[in-house]
Amino acid sequence: MKLKISSIFLLVAVVSLSAFKNPTKPVTYNVDVTKSSITWVGKKVTGSHNGTIALKSGTLNVNGKSITGGGFIVDMTSIKDADGSAKLEGHLKADDFFGSEKFPTSNFVITKVTGSGANVTVTGNLTIKGITKPLTFPATVAVGADGTVTATASKIVVDRTKYDIKYGSKSFFESIGDKAIYDEFELAVKLVAKK
Repeated sequence: MKLKISSIFLLVAVVSLSAFKNPTKPVTYNVDVTKSSITWVGKKVTGSHNGTIALKSGTLNVNGKSITGGGFIVDMTSIKDADGSAKLEGHLKADDFFGSEKFPTSNFVITKVTGSGANVTVTGNLTIKGITKPLTFPATVAVGADGTVTATASKIVVDRTKYDIKYGSKSFFESIGDKAIYDEFELAVKLVAKK
């Protein structure tokens, strides 16, 4: 009988101790904006344009080898055209596009990451021109031996009309013909972060 009671006490003690065990907390990594990048592609009926846009800051919450949260802020005044067209850059910064004087930053906040291993699906909220909409896209995550975490999304598709960017859209101006600009543009984002 003593053995049975001792076993019960031991079981209770083990269960009690396991209840107080600290869960692993995610570690915040800061994005190195000098090693990170954002590129964009916008298409129209007669061709396309592409370029870059700078990151202001960002963080990634990492638990082991998994990203659990974070986000980044984009400098909307830094939009560059790969061909160096000052006219296009000026138009993209104008009020009928991104309105970068009034809205100098955009941001993305991660709300959920699903999947295991290197390939994941990221869901979050993208804010452009003060308008926030949900967005989901595939990404890859790599944890380097040097303690860096790299998160890459090579094709994030954004519908600009959801953010009140209607210039040249056939969805709003049916008679625009071959001057139409497609509603969706693509972003490729690479975030390199360290503790």
